[in-house]
Amino acid sequence: MRVAAIDCGTNSIRLLIADVYDGALTDVHREMRVVRLGQGVDATGRLAPEALERTFAAVDAYAELIRQHEAKAVRFVATSATRDAENRDDFAEGIKARLGVAPEVATGSEEAALSFAGAVSVLPAVGEDLVLVVDLGGGSTEFVAGNSSGVQAAVSIDMGSVRFTERYLHTDPPTETEITAAATEIEARISKVLDDVPLARIAKVVGVAGSITTITAAALELETYRPERIHGSVLPLEQHVRACSTLLRQTRAERRALGFMHPGRVDVIGAGALIWRTVLQRLAVLTDGRVSEATTSEHDILDGIALGISATE
Repeated sequence: MRVAAIDCGTNSIRLLIADVYDGALTDVHREMRVVRLGQGVDATGRLAPEALERTFAAVDAYAELIRQHEAKAVRFVATSATRDAENRDDFAEGIKARLGVAPEVATGSEEAALSFAGAVSVLPAVGEDLVLVVDLGGGSTEFVAGNSSGVQAAVSIDMGSVRFTERYLHTDPPTETEITAAATEIEARISKVLDDVPLARIAKVVGVAGSITTITAAALELETYRPERIHGSVLPLEQHVRACSTLLRQTRAERRALGFMHPGRVDVIGAGALIWRTVLQRLAVLTDGRVSEATTSEHDILDGIALGISATE
């Protein structure tokens, strides 16, 4: 069956049209656009008119692609920014008018489960040891621990690249005072994760979503963004940490000059890098060094959404 899945996050909106057979996906079309739907939501509690306009324009284009490729079922899932917005009904009405389906506003736990399903769908067989999937988005970060039996624990934290840029990293490049304030808050939020997810028992960590794939491109010293090199790459934590530190302290002009950097991530990748660096350093300590490398997956919540369509049809 041919399906179309749309993941609408705080920073980007992504489309996957795929053929599903026997629980596996074959890509027909995959696309991402940065629309910054979550612009200002952390401060105002509302979706900005210009952010809605950008998002609706992208959905119009996606609707045409879905028609062209003759997808039989469509699923639209919205995440952090939409959960937080007072005017989310305006958003829902606009999406339904364009696609004919109402958007699902995923809870944090639902988002986490979808991310885990997508990330592990293309990785080697998962055994009994706990694997941690970290989905670092624009407005929230999901921590999902699971094994061959499925998701064992999950939590969504309001901590993302857009949210923390707007809250803390105002200078170009960010000052040490700004970085320290943001890092302190990140540490505090990771401590809250420990109430729900047994991070000390993790055997392997997998990072997904645009911030982490971009950091991985930097760690691999790629000249352009190459998904085939990034997907499934396994790198020492130190290599990720070095790339994070470099991106965090670069000016926006320096980031913009990087061949692998999407223009829509230039201003927020510093916060994403700080979050990912702090998570990895904390994991290394909590696991007494057992977690010494990180895997990056290009497959994430979007793939989980598509797989979920086939399961319900």
